[in-house]
Amino acid sequence: MQVVEKISRLQVESAYEVLAKAQALEKKGKHIIHLEIGSPDFPTPPHIVEAGKRALDEGFTKYGPTPGFGDFREVIAAEVSRTRGVKVGAENVCVVPGGKPTMFFTMLALLEPGDEVIYPDPSFPIYESMIRYTGATLKPIPLVESRGFSFDLNVFRDSLSAKTKLVILNSPGNPTGSIIPKADLAEMAAMLRDRDVMILSDEIYSRIWYDAEPTSITSFDGMIEKSIILDGFSKTYSMTGWRLGYGVMPVWLADAVNMLTVNSNSCTASFTQRAGMAALLGPQDCVTAMVAEFGKRRNAIVKGLNEIPGFRCTAPAGAFYAFPNVTGTGIPSKELADLLLEEAGVACLNGAGFGKHGEGFIRFSYANSLANIMEAIERIRKISTRWAPG
Repeated sequence: MQVVEKISRLQVESAYEVLAKAQALEKKGKHIIHLEIGSPDFPTPPHIVEAGKRALDEGFTKYGPTPGFGDFREVIAAEVSRTRGVKVGAENVCVVPGGKPTMFFTMLALLEPGDEVIYPDPSFPIYESMIRYTGATLKPIPLVESRGFSFDLNVFRDSLSAKTKLVILNSPGNPTGSIIPKADLAEMAAMLRDRDVMILSDEIYSRIWYDAEPTSITSFDGMIEKSIILDGFSKTYSMTGWRLGYGVMPVWLADAVNMLTVNSNSCTASFTQRAGMAALLGPQDCVTAMVAEFGKRRNAIVKGLNEIPGFRCTAPAGAFYAFPNVTGTGIPSKELADLLLEEAGVACLNGAGFGKHGEGFIRFSYANSLANIMEAIERIRKISTRWAPG
């Protein structure tokens, strides 16, 4: 016996492969600065933890409703309606364990072989993995560094066809930290509004921005009816281990997602949903403080990277990733990432792991202390003599 061919279409996240290599080096006594994993280094805020504990004591340890508890979905719907300027209800909300089920289940419900999916390149590698699994056709569109890692709208327009079934947007984005300009979104909405196409708007970093607040494509006329909003608690509230996210979508699609949930994980853990409710309804100063600290780190890492020979780094507009262009080193991305890990003790990610247009870039997560970030910069500066002697 052997697994079916479809399993071979799936791929893993390179971040976990690099983490395993880094941990193996640590076991041998090498000190590693971890800038590879996209997980906030802050603790989950205490009032959220207490809500989770209280829920356990109150008996939220059993199965819950497949779509999520009704009162929790009402709170999510109100939050999304307020922040995106749209009108959605609890019936549009699917509570799921993390962000990936919203991606996977909506793709399984929408895509068949022959359908085309437009998505950014470079981007979160699981988009491509899941598209491949469905048998749909990949239509990656390069993000343009000179446009702040946004699409060339002419290329976007030319990529649309009668076969386009799904468009994936991610703003703020991983790995670039880019935010799609509001004017670009308005043009894209005009291109998509009258087409038989759905939009998966991955907004998991929606609260982590520095200068200009991101706009959701759903805020434009006629777009909420043909969109899936993906959001959750992992990044905004530093709850990566709680596995709690949600999708907001038309009822006909929510019904399909709930059916897939029934047939996979049944429901999302009950006590985590009470913690999520506390996150949305409780004080938000924890988010403000975290983003302010990320902003300080952003400024420090961008300045430091730009002082390294062969590196050129644009300041990210959101999320917590720096994505410098390293073509000036003359070293391929993967080879350079391996060098930085093995010789400098700095764990980072090869940009090509996010798509072919990520070649020539490296992703650094600044979800680490300012002191560690500055030490990483110094280590990279010292080893830069390997490609910039003297």
